[in-house]
Amino acid sequence: MSSGDVATRYFEAIAARDFDAAVALWSPGGVERVVGQRELTAPDEIRAFLGELHGAFPDLRWEVLDVTASDDRAAVRWRASGTFAGPGRFQGFAPNGAHLEMEGCDVLTVTDGRIERLEAYVDSGDVARQLGVLPPAGSPAEARLTQLANARTRALSWIRGSDAGRIAEGVWLLRGGIPRVMNVYLLEDDGGVTVFDAGISDMTAPLAAASARHGGIKRIVLGHADADHRGAAPGLNAPVYCHPAERAAAESADSYRDYWDRSKLDARGRTVLWRLIATWDGGPVKVAGTLTEGDDVAGFKVVELPGHAPGLIGLFRESDRLALVSDALYTLDTHGRRGPAHVPHPAFNQDTELARASIRKLAALEPSTVWAGHADPVTGDVGAQLARAADAPA
Repeated sequence: MSSGDVATRYFEAIAARDFDAAVALWSPGGVERVVGQRELTAPDEIRAFLGELHGAFPDLRWEVLDVTASDDRAAVRWRASGTFAGPGRFQGFAPNGAHLEMEGCDVLTVTDGRIERLEAYVDSGDVARQLGVLPPAGSPAEARLTQLANARTRALSWIRGSDAGRIAEGVWLLRGGIPRVMNVYLLEDDGGVTVFDAGISDMTAPLAAASARHGGIKRIVLGHADADHRGAAPGLNAPVYCHPAERAAAESADSYRDYWDRSKLDARGRTVLWRLIATWDGGPVKVAGTLTEGDDVAGFKVVELPGHAPGLIGLFRESDRLALVSDALYTLDTHGRRGPAHVPHPAFNQDTELARASIRKLAALEPSTVWAGHADPVTGDVGAQLARAADAPA
């Protein structure tokens, strides 16, 4: 039989409630995918689904509107109507007497006269409205539901970060976390963006959205692989790059670095902050490649700034002397309080003296503005502030 003949016979059997004949047209192990809802395997799950559907809508009627077939594929446009009278449930909902009318399209793949795969497309939102699961389109109830959804979006945006704000030519900053001190940078890059650092896992959705507005993510560059800097990377579906000395940590499932010393934190840090780290992490990432001193990243040059982490890198742009330096320095403390630039907390450093040397190296570049991985930038007399940061007690 041709694919068109199989498709026609299949719908005739369903309309006649001859589920044995319908299931007999499937190859064992064939898959029906109700797009956006579920996948079913022939024969048993197909038979159960047809039984559930007709058990919930006992007067369900099917009409084939047209069939288009070519080689091993056939597309069937159909219309169905019925009453949600039961006694069976539909997708867990109890019968409520609602009348349903819907149209859809099924695309069948047929081999040797048997259905191998069926992709079913139906407007599930319209079905939900007809069944009373969602309010009618344009109704006051729908307006209230929309308001509630927008309020939730605003609340989540405050926590996770919202749209990215421009901080320099071709550079945008997105902030997330509570308080909003997790900094991620989007760098204009040939029709898309390079993401520098990846914040915390809660920032995944807003980062994807903000990047989409600028052409999409071309790559992610990690300043280093700590949990609060790789957090969103696994969910962004983009190649990840880092320094060779950070690769193992980036690809590790461990949220905590082996050189961190919890005992150097105060009581709050040992409890609250330490526990937060695991919640920030999105898990390991696969590193696509590595970057070292002098490599070009979207018009910036890579600067190696080890100490806080063995392979920590920053980015420096000569044209406007802008530096993006991840955690080479802090402008807040472990309690989230903002303040002047200082060396990162010793509890999280691999080598605090090397971190001081890296701040001095950064100062030698004479940057006009330094944006770190958290909180506020260093502006004004940047050189003097960096010198004080390098020399001040940790």
